[in-house]
Amino acid sequence: MSNLYVQALHVHPVKSLGGIAPDEVAVEPWGLAGDRRWALVDAEGTVITQRRQPRLALAAARPVDGGRITVTAPGMAELVVEVPEAGPLESVALFGKTFDTVVAGAAAAEWFGAYLGIPARLVHLDDPAVRRPVDPEYALPGETVSLADGYPLMATTLASLDALNAWIARGDHAAEGPLPMDRFRPNVVVSGAEAWAEDNWRRVAIGDAVFRGVRECGRCVVTTTDQATAERGKEPLKTLAAYRRIGKSLAFGRQLVPVRLGTVRVGDEVRVLG
Repeated sequence: MSNLYVQALHVHPVKSLGGIAPDEVAVEPWGLAGDRRWALVDAEGTVITQRRQPRLALAAARPVDGGRITVTAPGMAELVVEVPEAGPLESVALFGKTFDTVVAGAAAAEWFGAYLGIPARLVHLDDPAVRRPVDPEYALPGETVSLADGYPLMATTLASLDALNAWIARGDHAAEGPLPMDRFRPNVVVSGAEAWAEDNWRRVAIGDAVFRGVRECGRCVVTTTDQATAERGKEPLKTLAAYRRIGKSLAFGRQLVPVRLGTVRVGDEVRVLG
């Protein structure tokens, strides 16, 4: 029997906003159901994330019936956003790659524009089965992804976070630690693994779903953003640069692609198959 279990699940309906921690969720080909199907874009059609707007950390979205979402933020009235009707597609850009989305109603643009103080429209990924392929360097034919940075799911382990926090505690910015797991915005948090064991996950079963372990997750400035205050520090990037540089990546977590769909639940056994 495996000693690895799902400690937590996280779904972020809007990219870079806070989300929910369900007890169970269906796995779709492009990620957890409802995860990162929405995003904000600027006047030029470029996706806005916490990299540019750390105050997005203080906003949150939760799903409601029919695919709708409710968004909240400090000083803002709660807003329910309907799934936009099929209509003209708008090309948006993320990491220099373009793909089609559908723009949400004007009320969402007004709401986010007022909160951020810049033009910001909310867009919806209407058909993730065809809109956005996984990085072809790592993908199998036909694999697609939601509005996540690059891959359908990202898994982390509690042991790796403990090891990272131990390193931070010995460094120049010890006062910033220990960091919580929400800095890394994972989909699946696993307990029971040894630190950094996820680096070697090539194939893993979670509940009745199976995933390919594709590559390490390279981390960016978002991890330095306190998700409760939107304030930025130096960690964990300073420490990851010293201890966890894999190629060009400052690595924490494992990128996963579903190969067998199903449902994952908190408490599910995690089985490393290869």
